[in-house]
Amino acid sequence: MGRGSTQPRVVTRGFRTPLGLAWSGSTLFVSAQGSLHRLVVRGKRVVSRRTILSGLPFGRHQQDTVALGPDGRLYLGSGSTCNACAEQDRRSAAILSVRQDGTDLRIIARGLRNPFGLAFEPGSNRLYVSDNARDDLGESEPAETIVLIRQGAHYGWPGCWSSWRERELRGSCRGVTKPVALLEPHSSADSLAFWRGRLFVAEWGQYLSERWGRKLVRVDVETGRWTTFADGFEHPLGLAVEPGGGALLVGDWGRGVVYRIRPR
Repeated sequence: MGRGSTQPRVVTRGFRTPLGLAWSGSTLFVSAQGSLHRLVVRGKRVVSRRTILSGLPFGRHQQDTVALGPDGRLYLGSGSTCNACAEQDRRSAAILSVRQDGTDLRIIARGLRNPFGLAFEPGSNRLYVSDNARDDLGESEPAETIVLIRQGAHYGWPGCWSSWRERELRGSCRGVTKPVALLEPHSSADSLAFWRGRLFVAEWGQYLSERWGRKLVRVDVETGRWTTFADGFEHPLGLAVEPGGGALLVGDWGRGVVYRIRPR
């Protein structure tokens, strides 16, 4: 999209369900089903493109947000292949990390069914992730969660979940790291962004029902408390902060538009 224009412009194509974008200087990283790609951009043109990771597992979910860490590495959410099962590939239901050239792939944390949103808290190495919980425990269970990623931690999926009604872990939870915040069940907590000192979460919502989600919530990661910040969306999915922090951008997947939110 050009400056001052509301018309999108295609700069490259051919990805299979691209969901994550991350910049490192003039290099753009794109996560897609089973893969991670590296594009070099000059002006308005992509001058080179190559796949730096391929063959990653996907199924019911896939590779979601990619984020650039303060250590210069890339961090990637890799969703489960099923609703609730014993995964055969340890790279499923996990947070992965890789160098910018695609080497030295590491599994950072596991037990996350669909870790969609990733965001580093500014000025720190704290990585927060939104995780969408399993679907077979009823309309009001379990909660979606925000977790703080710790090296080697396990967050419970598939055998342990966060109860929305009881506000505690349920199931087989020995050794499971607790979340920092519980969000509404089936609200589909997706993209994350830190803006004006708070963590914002785009809740895509349910496909056919408007009971949960379809809004933007603001989370205090110290207390776990959250409030509705903006609603009226169809299916908000993407979040980004403008350079300089003057506005929050919200991509509404349902309407195919981008909203720009500024403080009064």
